[in-house]
Amino acid sequence: MANSGVSGRGPIRSKAFVLYEGTRTPHRSCGIALAEAFGRPSAAYQSLRRGGITGQGQCGAIVAGQLLLGELLGDPDPTGKVTPALRAAMTTYMARVHTELDRGESSTIVCNDMTAPHGDFMGAPRHQFCTRVVAQVAQLVDETLKAHGVAVPATTVPLADGTTFDPQRDPSGE
Repeated sequence: MANSGVSGRGPIRSKAFVLYEGTRTPHRSCGIALAEAFGRPSAAYQSLRRGGITGQGQCGAIVAGQLLLGELLGDPDPTGKVTPALRAAMTTYMARVHTELDRGESSTIVCNDMTAPHGDFMGAPRHQFCTRVVAQVAQLVDETLKAHGVAVPATTVPLADGTTFDPQRDPSGE
C-alpha cells in the first residue's frame, strides 16, 4: 500500500505542484495541472478531475500521465499502431506508479480509495495528499519521457501576486 513516494525532483514536478496547490496561482484540477505542466492543451483533461468526476475511476493524475505519454510518444497517425516507445514508456510508467507513487493507505489507484482516508474531499488533508500525488506523477512522466529522448521544458507560471514562478531557476516549488 503506502510507498515512500517518487524521489526525483525537477522543474516539471515543481511546476505541477504550484499549479495544483493553488496558493500562489489559482488551483487547477489534477489533470489540468499536469497538462499545463507539460505545455499541452488542457480542455480534455477537465474530465479527469476527481477520478472521472465521480471519484469511482482511476486517479485523474495517473490517467493524465498516461495521456501525456500517448500525446508525446504515440503515433500522430490516427490509424497508426502503438509505437514501441509508447508501449515501453507505458509499461515503465505504470510499473513505477504501482511501486513508487505514494498512494497512502490505498491498495488501488481508484480516486475514492486513495482519497477517502484523508477525509472530506474539499478538506485540506485531502488537498495536500493530492498535491503530492500530482507532483509525483509529473516527475514520473518527465523521467519516462526523458528516457525516450523527449525533454519538455518547464515554462514559467504567472502568479496571482503579479510575479512569475520559474521552475527552471527554482525547482524547489514544493
